[in-house]
Amino acid sequence: MQIAILGSGLIGTSWAALFLAYGHHVAMADPRESAEAEALPAIDAAWAGLALLSDLGPLPTDRLTFHRSIAAACQGATFVQECGPDRLTIKHTMLAEAESALAPEVIIASSTSSLMPSDIQAQMTHPARLLVAHPMNPPHLVPLVELVAGDKTAPDSVSQARIFYEAMARVTVVALREEPGHIANRLTSALYREAVHMVASGIATVEDIDKAVAWGPGLRWALMGPHLVYHLGGGAGGYRGYLEHLGPTQASRWQALGTPEMDRATIETLIAGLQDELAQLGNPSRRALEEARDEGLIALLRLKAGLPL
Repeated sequence: MQIAILGSGLIGTSWAALFLAYGHHVAMADPRESAEAEALPAIDAAWAGLALLSDLGPLPTDRLTFHRSIAAACQGATFVQECGPDRLTIKHTMLAEAESALAPEVIIASSTSSLMPSDIQAQMTHPARLLVAHPMNPPHLVPLVELVAGDKTAPDSVSQARIFYEAMARVTVVALREEPGHIANRLTSALYREAVHMVASGIATVEDIDKAVAWGPGLRWALMGPHLVYHLGGGAGGYRGYLEHLGPTQASRWQALGTPEMDRATIETLIAGLQDELAQLGNPSRRALEEARDEGLIALLRLKAGLPL
């Protein structure tokens, strides 16, 4: 397939490495003069990570092109991955240019983390082709892709997108209706809200909250979701036993959860707490943290591949 990627930032370059790894041709669109020089090292780094999971040769630069124009990148494209800024006005402009060069049946999948597909497709000539296909960062390693249809999205567009991503070993989930944050980001936002509340109200430090997640429930969540976790927590009674016995304790904890304000004082407290955590880790660079994360993700993917989950 010939895939156009609109935007060559963090998400776009990660998608590019994945698409190339599965034999596709990739045309990247970014108006910045420095885009190609900045994107190539990021794609190369992502490619190196993928090479640890499967037998890949050198980065196939002969199947990768860069364009300053969206219309030029979309010429001949059979699928479009939109990775522009999460601002509707920008997306409307980008999609108008893309549609000027695309056949009407070509699907456009937006990587937006929170915008509604109905809003994104509102000014399109062929809105039935547009859906959200939101990945988790980095897309080339984290398999999840959330598919969300808008009011005018054709069911076949969702079906085709699902086939497209699953052919590249992605795990797709389909939202039953559109809501801000889709599925995964709503879950992570709920956890983060309480993490911020605990710092702001003096319950725990940034460092200890991060440890509590990474070395406690986070280990289980890497293997199964909250419903399965509590199914096992119910012992012989399973999920029903858990809900009937301990469900009321969950409800009582919900009443105690906080709704913090992201004001200046809270922001500064959070940043100071993170600086303390980084100091405890020896002040690693952002790149060093990314490399450690990716190394762990690769090891985890290898482990999960051998598990019946």
